[in-house]
Amino acid sequence: MEQMQYNPLFCWFVGLGVDDPVWVPTVFSKNRDRLLTTDMSRKFLAAILAHREVAALLSDEHFSVDGTLIKAWASMKSFQPKPQDAPPDDGGPGDPPAAAPDRSADQRALQDPQTADRAEPAAETAPMPKPARRDRNAEIDFRGERRSNATHASTTDPDARLFRKSRGTGAILCFMGHTLMENRGGLIVQAELTHADGHAERRAALDMIHRHAPGSTRRLTLGADKGYDSADFVAALRQACVTPHVAQKARCSAIDGRTTRHPGYALSQKRRKKIEEPFGWAKTVGGMAQTVLRGLERVRARFTLTMAANNPARLPKLLAA
Repeated sequence: MEQMQYNPLFCWFVGLGVDDPVWVPTVFSKNRDRLLTTDMSRKFLAAILAHREVAALLSDEHFSVDGTLIKAWASMKSFQPKPQDAPPDDGGPGDPPAAAPDRSADQRALQDPQTADRAEPAAETAPMPKPARRDRNAEIDFRGERRSNATHASTTDPDARLFRKSRGTGAILCFMGHTLMENRGGLIVQAELTHADGHAERRAALDMIHRHAPGSTRRLTLGADKGYDSADFVAALRQACVTPHVAQKARCSAIDGRTTRHPGYALSQKRRKKIEEPFGWAKTVGGMAQTVLRGLERVRARFTLTMAANNPARLPKLLAA
């Protein structure tokens, strides 16, 4: 806000004239919080795609989908056991009865005021014990401790989930980002962020394809990797009038020769790999390798804004082609 007082480039960027008064920091903070909402970020993405120069580059038939892990702003030390709701200790049948308070000293002081000065001092006058000091960055050994999302949660960001990308890799506290890309120009048309789990990619893919083409009766194609080769996901796509161009697993694949025999399947499998470029740009340039926000809603808005910003970054090459 201080630089906007004398930097005309910032004023031009936000739509202020040279002689217009600059906002106070409170107004700027409210606008920033309003921007970090899912609805506003999706409107920003839709406005970019609706531009007349961008709309001509989009494909309305062929799409690709994929997901990536977004590291949460929380350390593994914050992944602590969930608090158990202990029952109130009201005393059982075998417990000894609680002792009644001794009021004899108070009664004697009331009967004989001269003995009040000789009464025992009250318990609250004793000095309070100092709590044990705890190191905020203490060493913690997790070996031999079994931790899962069912029994543990992060005290820093409860929305983060413990997840590992593949076998042989370490688990991290993260979210899972998803994007839907059109295959002609490689532009992102939908973005979503969910909790990290084994079914999140397929659920998010169905949500994004329905949100982008609601009630479409035109045949679409959707390219994806082997992680989407599931019988229920393929059946849901075919029911939605979408041809699943999903990479086949080595065994028990839901895709057969009815789909793979067409030349469009091989083309979709080649084109879908381009979706890794927006993910790489978002993590290296957009700062999404590890988010600095906490909470699923705020991280989702930031992820959507970052993927929307990737489209203008690609436009110079697409318009020059």
